[in-house]
Amino acid sequence: MNSKTFDEKQKKMIELFSACKSDDEKYQLIIQLGKKLPKLSDELKKNEYKVKGCQSTVYLYSFIENKKMHFCAESDSLMSAGLAALLINVYDNETPEVVLKNPPKYIDDLGLAANLTPNRANGLYSIHLKMKQDALDFYILSNQEIKENIA
Repeated sequence: MNSKTFDEKQKKMIELFSACKSDDEKYQLIIQLGKKLPKLSDELKKNEYKVKGCQSTVYLYSFIENKKMHFCAESDSLMSAGLAALLINVYDNETPEVVLKNPPKYIDDLGLAANLTPNRANGLYSIHLKMKQDALDFYILSNQEIKENIA
């Protein structure tokens, strides 16, 4: 299940990276995306928001508003922040169901995953996994609320 906006955001990311002529330019663009992420407040830099499996410290905070997921992240590494931004730019403002059912295919289409070091690829995977875990939590919670309202 894709949403129209999810597909459009994937296309925009592909278009953004299509201007890059080398892997180095792609890495620079990833870093620029990471620099644009707003800083998290100190209260959101807690262990419960820390992404496990990243070599650097990455915090990912998610919340739901109007049945849509929202993600905020910060990292002590510019590259990790950029990898988080790569995912946030596409998955933010989507339903939990869209987050759960749609892998980040655009990253493979861009050739990014194949060119990341194993540690960075693992970090990207870990960030995406945390997004999906949070989406699953929100999905279960919303279904429980629906059942309680019916009962």
